[in-house]
Amino acid sequence: MKSTLYEAEHDAFRDSVRSFFDKHVKPFHADWEKAGIVDRGVWLEAGKQGILGMDVPEQYGGGGVKDFRYNCVVGEETTRAGASGVGFTLHNDVVAPYLLNLTTDEQKERWLPRFVSGEMITAIAMSEPGAGSDLQGLTTSARRDGSDFVVNGSKTFITNGINSDLVIVVAQTDPDAGARGYSLLAVERGMKGFERGKNLDKMGMHAQDTAELFFDDVRVPADNLIGELNGGFIHLMNALPQERLSIAVVAVAAARKIFDITLAYCKERKAFGRNIGSFQHNRFVLAEMATEIELAEVYIEKAVTEHNAGRFTVQDAAMAKWWTTEMQKRVVDRCVQLHGGYGYMAEFPVARAYTDSRVQTIYGGTTEIMKEIIGRSLGV
Repeated sequence: MKSTLYEAEHDAFRDSVRSFFDKHVKPFHADWEKAGIVDRGVWLEAGKQGILGMDVPEQYGGGGVKDFRYNCVVGEETTRAGASGVGFTLHNDVVAPYLLNLTTDEQKERWLPRFVSGEMITAIAMSEPGAGSDLQGLTTSARRDGSDFVVNGSKTFITNGINSDLVIVVAQTDPDAGARGYSLLAVERGMKGFERGKNLDKMGMHAQDTAELFFDDVRVPADNLIGELNGGFIHLMNALPQERLSIAVVAVAAARKIFDITLAYCKERKAFGRNIGSFQHNRFVLAEMATEIELAEVYIEKAVTEHNAGRFTVQDAAMAKWWTTEMQKRVVDRCVQLHGGYGYMAEFPVARAYTDSRVQTIYGGTTEIMKEIIGRSLGV
């Protein structure tokens, strides 16, 4: 079915974003995968092209348009380019809402212009070695001492962890208050005691710098508190639906891309004198994938529309996140099978998609946690 989500201005923006990826990302991504990190220069170029902070007010250099469809375009084109190492969606979709909705005017003046220009790369640090989806199990602490918070602890699996200049750290500021005892602090590059561990060696997404972070008596000015003191858990819950929608958008775009590649392959590749797509089993597999992707695209369009209207709920996001990422995993696995031996070769996009996609059902909240959220909303 024909998409009705995007309008002329989004199509024009897509052309610009696609040109950016064709010129500034695709020719270099293989080298970044070997290095395990992207060149910071690509962030500066993205800033020049208006690809960062589309919803940041114009007074800070942003696009000044609050419309998640622009974020979707960036996510879809990142996926189309196979640019799994470029952390723009984390920057735009996950971190931006905290800096836009929870910061003071002084903080906005200090951070947003560099956020938009690409001079300041951002990250958010939730997961710890002993706590992932269970946010109430986080132990990184922040003790008030005069005009500072003193932060101690560690984080892991942090996207943009090596390149980041500002990290929103979830820390326990009142150990006796349970979920009401967490706050968000902006820890900046160069603060004494803030160290980065190794760039983690992952199954996929090799160009994405994913790191461990360590905090040893890091003095963070109280002026770097984001949102309300001890309000961090609520702030996280309010922001997570957009993060999960972003993951779902990428999941559907990735499934569509690999399916299209595989369909073309099945029309060309021959076995026993016939195109392999003409065998009934393979036709059925292709038919099932085509249907699942089409249905997912329709749901995502509805979800984005609801999100723009302010009606997208925590439960909606959980449904979108678990189903689309599990669908992506199924589709990619079947596409590898249809490619036969070539599907196992790293030089083929389908093989890279297989390893890159596996984390989708884990980060942003596991499939199991998403089902738990939905189940609780049903009163069971």
